[in-house]
Formats: sequence, structure tokens, C-alpha cells
Amino acid sequence: MPVSEDFMEFCLDQLSGLGKVSAKRMFGGAGLYCNGKMFGLLANDVAYLKVDDSNRSAYEERGAGQFKPFPDKPVLMPYYEVPTDVLEDPVEFVEWAETSLRIPLEKE
Repeated sequence: MPVSEDFMEFCLDQLSGLGKVSAKRMFGGAGLYCNGKMFGLLANDVAYLKVDDSNRSAYEERGAGQFKPFPDKPVLMPYYEVPTDVLEDPVEFVEWAETSLRIPLEKE
């Protein structure tokens, strides 16, 4: 699940309108945090944002895949891939990230 430094910096730059966003490396990838709350992750140079019933359909309608940390195991996590056009538009990326930040912590 490695994430390149260039991709991580690109994502942080795209999310700069969100406020104090940071990335913390873990397990080869990185978690995305805003004011200490994890709302996304980066793995294999793909950005994922947290989902629940409030925003899952937006991802599914765009054909976004769910984060699967182990390709050979049926473990899925509540994070979906950010569509490329959203990732490349900093205003829209921030809007999608704000939605993920509103998901209560207990749903992690």
C-alpha cells in the first residue's frame, strides 16, 4: 500500500482549503487528518475518503471502489476511492472531504 511523497503532497495541496490537513504514514500508506480527525487515507497513490449512509451513494454512482486493504481477504473498510475529476478539482475535493469529516467518530 505504498504512497509516493509526490502524490501525498498533491493531495494535501488540493485539500489546503479545508484547513489544517496533515498526512500520517501508516502501514505503507497514509491517513488524512483534519484537526486530529481521520477522514481519508492514501494507498497505492489512490485517495480514499470516509463514507457512511450519508455519502456512499455519491461514490457508488460514480463507480468508485471501496478500499480493500488485503487483496486476498474479504476485509472492506468504510472508505471509497475519490473519483479522478473530484481529486483534480480542489474545490470539489474539499466539499467531498467536508462530508467525510461530518461522519461521527463511532462509525469508523
